[in-house]
Amino acid sequence: MKKILVTKPFMAPRKEYEVYIKKIWDNQWLTNMGPFAVELEQKLQTHLDVENLMFVSNGTIALHMAIKVLGLKGEIITTPFSFVATSNSIMWEGCTPVFVDIEKGSLNIDPSLIEAAITEKTTAILATHIFGNPCDVEAIQEIAVKHKLKIIYDAAHSFGVKFKNNSIFKYGDISTCSLHATKFYHTGEGGLIIANDAEILKALGYIRNHGLQEDQGFASIGTNAKNSEFHAALGLVNLKYVDDILKKRREIAKIYERKLKNKLEFQVWNNSASKNNCYFPVVFSSEKQLLHVKERLEQNNIYTRRYFYPSLSSSLPYLDPVILPITEDISKRCLCLPIYFDLNLEDVENICNLILSEI
Repeated sequence: MKKILVTKPFMAPRKEYEVYIKKIWDNQWLTNMGPFAVELEQKLQTHLDVENLMFVSNGTIALHMAIKVLGLKGEIITTPFSFVATSNSIMWEGCTPVFVDIEKGSLNIDPSLIEAAITEKTTAILATHIFGNPCDVEAIQEIAVKHKLKIIYDAAHSFGVKFKNNSIFKYGDISTCSLHATKFYHTGEGGLIIANDAEILKALGYIRNHGLQEDQGFASIGTNAKNSEFHAALGLVNLKYVDDILKKRREIAKIYERKLKNKLEFQVWNNSASKNNCYFPVVFSSEKQLLHVKERLEQNNIYTRRYFYPSLSSSLPYLDPVILPITEDISKRCLCLPIYFDLNLEDVENICNLILSEI
């Protein structure tokens, strides 16, 4: 029996990638922002309709760099319903995450609760566009301006998403994106950091390369966040297929929506935003029901994932637990179903039928 995973990386035709590999071999330029890395940055700026974009080694280091370049200290308000990289990045940079509960529908941070969490130590808001669904960026911006806070968006899942016909990456002071193999568009390993200011991008450029300022010594503290020509080449090949990937994911999502409507809860998508179907989360009526269905699917070689469980606010061993009721509830009942380019539509129908037989 074949195995159906929650996700699989899109693999472009191997021959197309091998053309780039031959050029890399001929150039003997493997890293340190070679020609393909530079070309990928330029093409992604055009494709995403953004300025001040930087290609880095992964989405987590992009978060570290964002916190560092903005000089953030003290407390950063964030979401407890996200991958642990969001909170880890705050801690790693010497700041303290302050968790605010999420909205039950959107699964994003609840803007109406942010102001109550602001103290004299608060310097920023780091919000995640969960599963690519844009936060209420206008409400968050209003709060940030009022309290003179910086905004970072963890847009790890949001490649290609638009809000009011603008790239979601244009909002906040900085947005970051993951180009990990599991994502809608990937470079194997990789990430993006997009700044709203050219001077910030210039400073990020120094940080990406150990703080080096060409032949003039050091401009700042830095790290090694450069990516390789092999990853950039994979990104250049995969970029040609973004429309095909999006089309297939939409077809899969439509089947899930049609078959599971009124049986399971769906994430409420921002009605001013486009959708990339990076994930397909569903919310069960109880954790018991979720675990039962998950087990039955696995018995049939179908593998799902509990994104995001457990809640970061109550489970990180290096932070005092905070119980946030909506996050605690949703994290126990939310499950991501298989969605990827190679997934057969007949298999999607079968997944739905199996779920329906167990609820």
